[in-house]
Amino acid sequence: MPITNQQVAGHAFLQQMYDDSYFPDHVVDREKAILLRLCERVEVEQPLDLETLYALTQAATEEFNLLDREFVAAGSGIETVAREWICDEFCFIASAYGFMDADAEELTSGRDW
Repeated sequence: MPITNQQVAGHAFLQQMYDDSYFPDHVVDREKAILLRLCERVEVEQPLDLETLYALTQAATEEFNLLDREFVAAGSGIETVAREWICDEFCFIASAYGFMDADAEELTSGRDW
């Protein structure tokens, strides 16, 4: 399903990670796919409140948790800077879909990275 939100459709997700050779592009591609699937779910399910949005972001966070092993296997990892960049993307998504008051920590509260 194509993204209909123009702000999201034109966004370069995880560009800082792509620009940093420490992060392997093939794993960053998988992260980007998770974020795009999250956007698709938000557009399809149209959450009406933060609790529902948080349920969607938690599912995406769990997918990120699984990718951490792939980063480690590639000699990389989701460290402090990458964690901030990823969390910024979750905040961007929340804001782009009208959830300006979403809590940054709550959006990814299930993270183990």
